[in-house]
Amino acid sequence: MSKQTINVALIGNPNVGKTSVFNQLTGLNQQVGNYPGITVEKKLGFCKLPHNVKANVLDFPGTYSLNVSSADENVVIELLLNKKHSLYPDVVLLVAEVENLKRNLLLFTQIKDLEIPTILVINMIDRMDKKGISLDIPFLETQLKTKIALVSSRKGLGFDELKNRITAYKTLPSEPCLNASSIDEVYFNNLRKTFPNQSLYKLWLVITQDVNFVDLNRKTIENNSFTKTDSELKRLQQKETIKRYQFINDTLKIGQKIDSSIATDFRSKLDRILTHKVWGYLIFFVILFGIFQSIFEWSKIPMDFIDRTFATFSTLANENLPPGAFTNLVAQGIIPGIGGILIFIPQITFLFLFISVLEESGYMSRVVFLMDKIMRRFGLSGKSVVPLISGTACAIPAIMATRNIENWKERLITILVTPFTTCSARLPVYAIIIGLVIPDKFIFGFLNLQGLTLMFLYLIGFGMAIFSAYILNKVLKLKCKTFFVVEMPNYKLPMFKNVAINVIEKTKAFVFGAGKIILAISVVLWFLASNSPSQKFNDSQAIILLKTENQNLSKLELKNKVASYKLEHSYIGIMGKVIEPVISPLGYDWKIGVAIISSFAAREVFVGTLATIYSVGGSSNNDDTIKNKMRAEINPETGEKIFNFASGISLLLFYAFAMQCASTLAITKKETNSWKWPLGQLVFMSSFAYIVALIAYQILK
Repeated sequence: MSKQTINVALIGNPNVGKTSVFNQLTGLNQQVGNYPGITVEKKLGFCKLPHNVKANVLDFPGTYSLNVSSADENVVIELLLNKKHSLYPDVVLLVAEVENLKRNLLLFTQIKDLEIPTILVINMIDRMDKKGISLDIPFLETQLKTKIALVSSRKGLGFDELKNRITAYKTLPSEPCLNASSIDEVYFNNLRKTFPNQSLYKLWLVITQDVNFVDLNRKTIENNSFTKTDSELKRLQQKETIKRYQFINDTLKIGQKIDSSIATDFRSKLDRILTHKVWGYLIFFVILFGIFQSIFEWSKIPMDFIDRTFATFSTLANENLPPGAFTNLVAQGIIPGIGGILIFIPQITFLFLFISVLEESGYMSRVVFLMDKIMRRFGLSGKSVVPLISGTACAIPAIMATRNIENWKERLITILVTPFTTCSARLPVYAIIIGLVIPDKFIFGFLNLQGLTLMFLYLIGFGMAIFSAYILNKVLKLKCKTFFVVEMPNYKLPMFKNVAINVIEKTKAFVFGAGKIILAISVVLWFLASNSPSQKFNDSQAIILLKTENQNLSKLELKNKVASYKLEHSYIGIMGKVIEPVISPLGYDWKIGVAIISSFAAREVFVGTLATIYSVGGSSNNDDTIKNKMRAEINPETGEKIFNFASGISLLLFYAFAMQCASTLAITKKETNSWKWPLGQLVFMSSFAYIVALIAYQILK
């Protein structure tokens, strides 16, 4: 056979092992991206087949049928209807799970009606003996008019035979396995006469679904006299589904035998515990506590290593490159910018590692089922709980984790409110401010007041996320169908290969997606902090002025004073002075204003910025030194300490609610495919934070 490339589409219900089949066929030879115009993720892999044939393998989102109810299903049907699409499949692999053939075959029979060569791939055959299942493959192939490949993605069984079947796709029968048009012979005959050159089932899908089909003008159908009302079409769809299940039941009565007497059902017993209305929640929160304790502990060492490494790179660049603007750009802009991207990788990696393990094991579906009833009261779904809790580590991977929420309105609300949950980037700010304004003492003999304050900040962040979701659910007028269909897959040991590929792909998506925007913003902030319209920004002039005002400065003290002086007269310093009248009612001075502006790149920059402004210089990592400088800072106009109880509480509340994270805005833009939502997020969260901080300061001062 001559060298050729074919398109292979992997389609199936959620949780049938479709992604595992995809990984077995393609390995790491994959590309991940979004379908044009929408944010549903597509995965394209490449596979070598026998006889010098290559395959582009497209992994479609999980879908239950071609009756569209989500963006995922819309993607599937639109590509299958469009023969001119570059990825239109030469052959479809319909992945089914051996224990749920009845449900999986509904989608199979629909795709067969599209007259596309289709192979039925029955996965998890290694569980057949344990479940007492046997299959009559010749009978099933005859009835379903297809070829069947039995595989186990867990054990890597059957994939050589599957590749042979893919290579021989031209020999597959393409006719439907049942006659769906018999639900209304007169109606479908009229369709056939009016559009003799079109596939009958494609016409039916265009009529009943809100999909794009480039070869057919929708109005042409709607203007015909035989067009039916929505309720009539709905009844016909129901008749079609009933007819398909009757065919599937008749086929499986002979083709599949299940001997329950030899099956061992551990799943039901475990489900009764994990989805219990009391024990289920307790077990879930114990698991979460363990996960996030591990995330913070395990990521601490690699994050510190990345931080130190890029600090060393900046120092080496300063010492070894010739002085000038280019060196400053590299040492103070590009290197810290790249470090600001890579420092998130440990948290993202560990978070997606745990999420992947929970998903692969089958437990995450139980969590979604457990939480759905509570979350739905606030305009969310059970699937929203994963991003909201993930946000306590970092909002970036948490927002990325919303992709499994089918309902666009629920997914959008989850994306918009997730940044309210307290992420680890807020901790440096919380730690230093709490240490300044909250007494280090115990109440009731065992409860630390500073620890209680930190816990309170976490609780109000999560509470605000839930409250905002409730408000957005009332305000947003988005018409979305709400279906809650969650698969309860069998429990199984996670596959290392699937977990590893998932973690690698999610990490790559962050680094090459949001990372570019973060780096660009870091360079812009460097420019604003390193340049000034003022002549006073000159080093020599600053030194002369500072030496005149301070006669007994050491070289290090003078260097720190110059850095602080130049920052004050830089563009970002001028911005701080400009916003000082706006932030002074909150108890802040221009220096805190500069720190707030610069920490927009990342909240933890707040501490480092204040360290520079207060002339700490190289001691920016010494919390005690920073605290001492901040504690001693006096407002020259009032003579009072800048960081008192009122201003400290105001600042804590501001950072609890404000959108001080450029990378979160970047990932929100990427996930919503629009600047409208992240800008709205920025305005609302910052305005709300300002109002709360203002009220707190005015009451407490």
